[in-house]
Amino acid sequence: LYTAPDSCEGRCGEPFSEEDECHCHPECERHHNCCEDYERHCGPDGFSSSSDSITDQELLELSEQLYGVDHNKARPSDIALNPQHLADPDETGDQQDRSPQPLYKYVNEELFSKPTYASFIKLLDNYQRATGREEEVTAEELREQDRFLQEVMKTELMKRLFAFLQGKNRYGSEQEFMQDLKEMWFGLYSRGDGEQDSSGFEHVFSGEVKKGKVSGFHNWIRFYLLEKQGVVNYFSHNFNGPWDTYPDVLGLQFSWDGFYKEVGSAFIGSSPEFEFGLYSLCFLARPGRACHLSLGGHGLSVQTYPWTKSTYGGGRRFIATAYV
Repeated sequence: LYTAPDSCEGRCGEPFSEEDECHCHPECERHHNCCEDYERHCGPDGFSSSSDSITDQELLELSEQLYGVDHNKARPSDIALNPQHLADPDETGDQQDRSPQPLYKYVNEELFSKPTYASFIKLLDNYQRATGREEEVTAEELREQDRFLQEVMKTELMKRLFAFLQGKNRYGSEQEFMQDLKEMWFGLYSRGDGEQDSSGFEHVFSGEVKKGKVSGFHNWIRFYLLEKQGVVNYFSHNFNGPWDTYPDVLGLQFSWDGFYKEVGSAFIGSSPEFEFGLYSLCFLARPGRACHLSLGGHGLSVQTYPWTKSTYGGGRRFIATAYV
């Protein structure tokens, strides 16, 4: 279900990538490998002009800007990690707990009283983690979604992201941007047998269990809170990023109530709006493939995939997954 995009919507003039199913750069007509809707979107009278495409260089520059204005991120003194065992590639799948201590030695929980953190944490208990079980969304949960979106949109980081996307003619107003974020992240779809059992937000930030394995679950706050409760057990890490401040990046192995995650990845110490904004940017700019970014002079990439089985709002895609 995770595929490269097959449409040129928002992709006109983007650089050639072998990973793409079909292409939208000016040379594709000569090579006979354009997407079917190339002419409609990218032709002389098309909806998207090449000036609206997002270049690789712009992604590098914008990600550095967003990194610089993440005012709510953890300070180095706010978190003490205990990564313990560094797993070899042949160890990540064997489900051996090689780290007797928890991953988090200390987190300054005053962070969680900040409005974006507090509204984010309220969302985490809104989900049934098993795929195949219908999600029942209450009026209170809908209010919590709106509150989170309102709080993140107050931040300089999300205002900077919106200004960039508005300049690329993706959104006409902040209200339109917020409404689309709500649909792409919180809109329900079926990972199971027809039940509305999943959403991008649930999968990426809260985590799911599918076929006896942990699926998604890429958020450090969620991990810390569940580890503190004793329901997440940290096993090892297979990657520790080069950053000496937060956000950092960790690749890790863990179990959640006995369900295993062989290779998870997470930003550590980032604000909720930083992850939410970066993943949204990459989903809009490079859906279905690697989105190359730069944070504090270090390169990294975010991979997103659109959900391909259902759409909203005239053919727009929900987020299936996003991870660093």
